[in-house]
Amino acid sequence: MRTIVAGNWKMHTDAGGAMALLGELADWSAANPTAVELVVAPPFPFLAAAVQRAAQPDAMGRKPAILIAAQNCHEQEQGAFTGEVSVPMLRSLGVGACIVGHSERRQYFGETDEAVGRKVAMLLKHGLQPIYCCGEQRQEREAGTHRETVARQMHAALGALTPMELARVVVAYEPVWAIGTGLTATPDQAQEMHAFIRGELRKLAGEGAESIPILYGGSCKPDNAEGLFALNDINGGLIGGAALQAASFIELVRIAGTVKYPR
Repeated sequence: MRTIVAGNWKMHTDAGGAMALLGELADWSAANPTAVELVVAPPFPFLAAAVQRAAQPDAMGRKPAILIAAQNCHEQEQGAFTGEVSVPMLRSLGVGACIVGHSERRQYFGETDEAVGRKVAMLLKHGLQPIYCCGEQRQEREAGTHRETVARQMHAALGALTPMELARVVVAYEPVWAIGTGLTATPDQAQEMHAFIRGELRKLAGEGAESIPILYGGSCKPDNAEGLFALNDINGGLIGGAALQAASFIELVRIAGTVKYPR
């Protein structure tokens, strides 16, 4: 099973800060090969430079191993959609993945499960890896309807995919009540939901569900990562705030490698 640590920078950094942060990560990656897959999702304006920087070898000729992802995309290939960014545009830059369905996109921009599903299909059509986000609001958790919410999101967005297509998707579980609040799902809560998601993936992909990575995306930080990454159905993290500092992001990668690939 793949282990992935993905950093979502959201609407943070400027051009200089983005390149400085990515430079630190790239230099570390080049000097410290790991089985953990590193993914970095800078804001749109910095994607082209990020792709170029992530491909540069260090002074000893060692290449970083960082996949650059976008934070969103449009569901259409082209058209009169002012301000939007298409998947072919991303591909032309060398971007390799894209986050879709993030709770902030759903909450602030009204994205529906069906629209997110069209984005997933478009990414797969053009060879980019979708990182598909799902998760429940606090009121849904408190009402005990969190499983129904996540199942609905998954089947609406991913239900039309073939098992072969689903094998190219990464799922990220976001307990929305734990994003930016300082709260974190307990290990038991996280494992329970990840196991539930694995079960829903089995309904869609059969045995192929066992190889689909499911990332935890709710305020994962170095001080709680070990307990989360050690769980059977958690295959890494979609990291927000802790991805904005090279030291904390690198520490998360190190923890994931130690936990998932002990020597």
